[in-house]
Amino acid sequence: MSDEVHRRGPARDAAVVVARDKQGLVAILTANFPRHGGEFLFLPGGRREDGESPEQCAQRELQEEAGIIARQWRPLGAYAITLESTARVHLYDARDLTLGPQQLTPTEEDFKLSWWPLVDAITAAAEGRFLLPAGHLALLLAERAG
Repeated sequence: MSDEVHRRGPARDAAVVVARDKQGLVAILTANFPRHGGEFLFLPGGRREDGESPEQCAQRELQEEAGIIARQWRPLGAYAITLESTARVHLYDARDLTLGPQQLTPTEEDFKLSWWPLVDAITAAAEGRFLLPAGHLALLLAERAG
C-alpha cells in the first residue's frame, strides 16, 4: 500500500446530481464552509458507500441531501477526482422528481435547498460561488444535453 493511500484511505468514487423539476429549475444546496471562507453553493452528491453502484450513490445522496426522488436518470460522464486518486466522480441528470423531507446527517444540518434556473446556476458557478468543480462540469454538461 502506498503512503498516500495509507494516509488518505482507499479511493472511493463519488456522484453529483443535476436534478431538474418540470419547469427546468435545478436543485441547488447552500451551506457555510468556514474552512473555505464562507457560504457556497453545491449540487447534491457525495461518496459512494460499499456495495453501491454510482447511480445508487447518486440516488441516495439526492434523497438524503435534497429530499428528492427522481424517476429518470441520465449519466453525464465520469471523471477523475484528482490526478493522485483512482476515484472518479460520476455526474447525472435527474428528472421526474418527487419532493420529500431532507434526511441530513449532523454535519449536513445547515444544508439549505433552493431552486434555480439552469442559466443562473451556471452564472453562479462562473462567479466562483460553487466550492467544488464537479458542480460546474455537471451543470454545463446538463445544459448541453438539453
